[in-house]
Amino acid sequence: MEPIIATLVFITVVLWVMGAYHLISAKKEVISKRLKNYTMLQQIVHEENTKKVLKLNRKNILQVLGSFFVAKSYTKKLEGQLLKAELPMRAEEFLALNIIGILICTFVGLVLLGGIASALVMALLALVIPQIIITRKKRLRIERINQQIGDCLTVMANSLRAGYSFQQAIDLVGKEMNGSLALEFKKTNREINLGTTIDQALINLTKRVESDDLELLITAVLIQRQIGGNLAEILDNISFTIRERIRIKGEIKTLTAQGRASGLVIGLMPPILFVILLLINPSYMNVMIQSKVGWLILFAGLISEIIGVLLIKKVIDIEV
Repeated sequence: MEPIIATLVFITVVLWVMGAYHLISAKKEVISKRLKNYTMLQQIVHEENTKKVLKLNRKNILQVLGSFFVAKSYTKKLEGQLLKAELPMRAEEFLALNIIGILICTFVGLVLLGGIASALVMALLALVIPQIIITRKKRLRIERINQQIGDCLTVMANSLRAGYSFQQAIDLVGKEMNGSLALEFKKTNREINLGTTIDQALINLTKRVESDDLELLITAVLIQRQIGGNLAEILDNISFTIRERIRIKGEIKTLTAQGRASGLVIGLMPPILFVILLLINPSYMNVMIQSKVGWLILFAGLISEIIGVLLIKKVIDIEV
């Protein structure tokens, strides 16, 4: 009987000790789990920061490479063009990628296509295509903004009638609308909040966008702020004018579609055929490139191309 009692007492004492230890260490376990989660989070953040540093180092290499070849004044001008084209790149990075593309295309022309003329054509394409992309994206952005100006004016006019101030109307357009115009109005509102005057912020807006319709709006607002008047009614009139201009431009674009197609064919077919023949049979085109008569023929053809494109553009370009 005594061994059984001694065993039960021993088990009871062990259970009491284990229970007391568990109660004491419970808080420590909670703290250790929280610290473990925090250390794991810190490790994840460290890995993400490491990846960002690697990306940043790559960008720094592109920036150094781009800034090595051009002056700062040109990079500032190019950065403005990239912003207007909504390309999220620095000017140095764009230039570095452009230079790398030219070198790769030149290497392909020399090694794979086997000719200096092919290398020159490929390098010229690598030089011109990025500029064409920037110009096209700028034009598309301006078209999108012009399409949104009518809705923007409606929102601003209604908000002014509801008792909002002009700055609150600008903020409302940035919050309620989407697209490029809303982003530009958000930038304008941020400039005003940082201390820029409303007039100067609106002038900066016209410089960033370069839209005739938006410039008409800003000019009317600046005049109204100087001489007074019913701004909501002015915005309604401008909205009607801009909508009519967009409608007339659409009709003109439809009526001049044949002329624009002719201009594209006349402008693009000869150089495309020249490049295709140069890539397919370089020796056939080298005869023209290596002789003075061939260069004169190419120069005369280029001048004729430019004159034809300018004449067609003059016919179909109708200002509204």
